[in-house]
Amino acid sequence: MQFGFWGLSYKSAGLNIRDKASFTDSAKLTFLNHAESFGVEQCLLLSTCNRTEAYFFFTHSEQYNQMKALLERTFPEVPLADCLNGCTGKDALAHLFAVTAGLESQVLGEDQILGQVKSALDFTKAMGFSKKELSRVVTDAVACAKRIKTELKISKIPLSVSYVGICQLKAACGIAGRSVLILGSGKMAALALRYVCDCGAGHVIVCSRTLSHAQALQHEFAGIRIIAYPERYAALQQSDIVISATSAPHLVLRSCDCTVTDPLYLLDLAAPRDIDPAFAQNPLCHLWDLDSLQQTVLKNQEQRNQLAEKSKAYIQEALEETGRWLAASRMDSTIASLQQRCREISDDSFQYLDRRLELTDHEQKIVRRTLDAALRRLLREPILELKRPHSSEEQEQYKEVVRRLFQIEQEEHVS
Repeated sequence: MQFGFWGLSYKSAGLNIRDKASFTDSAKLTFLNHAESFGVEQCLLLSTCNRTEAYFFFTHSEQYNQMKALLERTFPEVPLADCLNGCTGKDALAHLFAVTAGLESQVLGEDQILGQVKSALDFTKAMGFSKKELSRVVTDAVACAKRIKTELKISKIPLSVSYVGICQLKAACGIAGRSVLILGSGKMAALALRYVCDCGAGHVIVCSRTLSHAQALQHEFAGIRIIAYPERYAALQQSDIVISATSAPHLVLRSCDCTVTDPLYLLDLAAPRDIDPAFAQNPLCHLWDLDSLQQTVLKNQEQRNQLAEKSKAYIQEALEETGRWLAASRMDSTIASLQQRCREISDDSFQYLDRRLELTDHEQKIVRRTLDAALRRLLREPILELKRPHSSEEQEQYKEVVRRLFQIEQEEHVS
C-alpha cells in the first residue's frame, strides 16, 4: 500500500467553495463506504472551516485517482476540479504532519487543528476505517505536533490585535485586581471584556451608548457594572485601565475633558480612534492604539515564521521515524506467515513424538517447549534481517524467497 492525500484548503478555494465542500458525519460515513467499495479500507477525513482533506492508504494507482473522483462526486454542486491538490508517499505524509502542527493554517501555528485531527482519527477508528498503518501515521503526526507546541510554543505568540493589547497591559501594569473601564459593547469590546475577566480584573465597568447591548453582556459576565455613556469621565477617575472599542466616528475620550492624577493605562482598539492621542503627553498616562499594536503584531508574526522554520526539523525527524516504521511494516505479513508456518511444523512434530513415545503430561510440556524454543532460535536471525531497513526491491526479493522456501502466500505491502 501507499499513503495518499487529496483535498482543498483556504489556499486553493474561497470560502464560498469551502462552505459547500464540508463533510457532515453522515456524509463522511457514506464517503468511507464508497471508498471501501473500490479497495480503500483506511481513510481519514479532515473537515474544518479552512480545509476538506482525505488521507488514505491505497494499493493501486487507479484507487488514488478514484479517491479524487469520489470527492468530486460527493460535492457535485461545487467546481472542485481546479481546487483539489494531491500527493502520495513522503509528500503526503509531510503534508499531514505540517497540517497537524498548524503550519498550513491561516493563523500560523494555531492549536485548534491538532484537536481536529485527533477527533478525525477517533471518528474513522470508531467507524472501522483505520488499521495499524493509518493509526500509526496520524498518531505520529499528533505526537510531533505536541512536541512542537510544547517546545517551541508558536501559538503562545499573540497575533490578535486585541490580545496583543491585553498582553501589553499585563506587562505594563498587570490586570488582576485592577479596576477596568470598557467603552463599547460590540464584538471587540466583548472580547476585551472576556480577556480582562479571564485575567482576574477586580472591578469592571462597561459603558455604552446602547444600554441594552451592554446589559446583554451581564448574562455572561454577571459581576460587571453597566453605566450610561455620559458617566464615562466619572468612571475614568475610578479606573486603573481604560479599554475603548466603539464604532463612534469621533473621539469618545478627550484629554482636555478630564484630569488624570494617578497612573492610567489606555488601550484604544477602535478605528477611527476613540481615545485622544494627547493623553500620551501626560507622564501618568500610557496609551496604545491600533498603529502601535500592529507593529507588535508584525514582529510577532515574524517570530512565528522563524519558529515555523525551526519546527520543520522536528517534522523531518518524525517523518524519518515514521518512514522506518512503515518500511519495516511491509514485512509484517511475511514475518507473521513465517511464524505461523513454524508453529504448524512444531505442532506436527509434537503430535508425531507424542504418538510414538506416549509422553506423560510433564514430558509433553518439556517437548513442546523444546520444539518451540528451537524454532524461535532458528527464526531469530532471519526475522531480524527481515526487519532491517531494505529497499522495496530487496524486500520483495526476501518475500519471494520466504514464500518459496516455506510455501506461504504474502499480503500487499505498505509504503
